[in-house]
Amino acid sequence: MDPQTSPVSGSPTLGRVLVSAAPDSLDTAITAAQAASDKLAADIVAIDVSEQLVITDVFVICSGANERQVKSIVDAIEEALHAKGVKPIRREGVKGAHWVLLDFGDVVVHVQQAEDRVHYAIERLWKDCPVVELPESVTSGQTAPSE
Repeated sequence: MDPQTSPVSGSPTLGRVLVSAAPDSLDTAITAAQAASDKLAADIVAIDVSEQLVITDVFVICSGANERQVKSIVDAIEEALHAKGVKPIRREGVKGAHWVLLDFGDVVVHVQQAEDRVHYAIERLWKDCPVVELPESVTSGQTAPSE
């Protein structure tokens, strides 16, 4: 779904949810989510945190079944964004691959093993923020995130 502009604020909207994240950030988040989906990541969500944080616009969160899949998802995301000229500012957790954080500036991607995702429940911390509607190519076959 393409972002539309709210007639009131001029902010992008997706579906009925008003999001304040910049269009470039939304595009980066969707590209990251699609790359994760291509590597069979589970429970992919994007959360617009731009009203709550000044350091980033969108969190993309997804799960991998094991260390190998988490690393594969991370590599795919970095390759897809590098192809668009977006490079990570910081990477953390790649060695252990339980929770990898990729900081692209306006978008921060969290790739977690399923158990860690349930334990830390990042989505719950940001439940008051709007969820960015992801394309069906990303969400088809996905299950709802655990709470």
